[in-house]
Amino acid sequence: MFRDDGRVLAIQRSDDGRWVPPGGVLELSERPADGVAREVLEEAGIHVKVDQLTGVYKNMARGIVTLAFRCFATGGDTHPASEARQVSWLTVDEATRDMVEARAVRITDALSGDGPFVRVHDGTRLL
Repeated sequence: MFRDDGRVLAIQRSDDGRWVPPGGVLELSERPADGVAREVLEEAGIHVKVDQLTGVYKNMARGIVTLAFRCFATGGDTHPASEARQVSWLTVDEATRDMVEARAVRITDALSGDGPFVRVHDGTRLL
């Protein structure tokens, strides 16, 4: 999720304090792009235009597969939901510094334009 000035939308999770891109679980009848837009709005208060799939990431320890999409802000005001302690627009350097490798790579992959990438991780580090 990017803003016109290149900053990245991130939330600080309430459960473990980690900074991550917004995201969540699709509802049964929901298309991926619609779920992305809903989750970002619910978690951070931002309306988005979903651009393209940039990566597929599997957490090998938990068996969870994540689809990551590059998105651009179209409106709204940031505000944390129950799942987030904080919502912030970070620079790319701040995001890659403050996020664990398994989450930060989603930002750098989205910026590269060479995807979609397929990666595996253990929840923290790439494997």
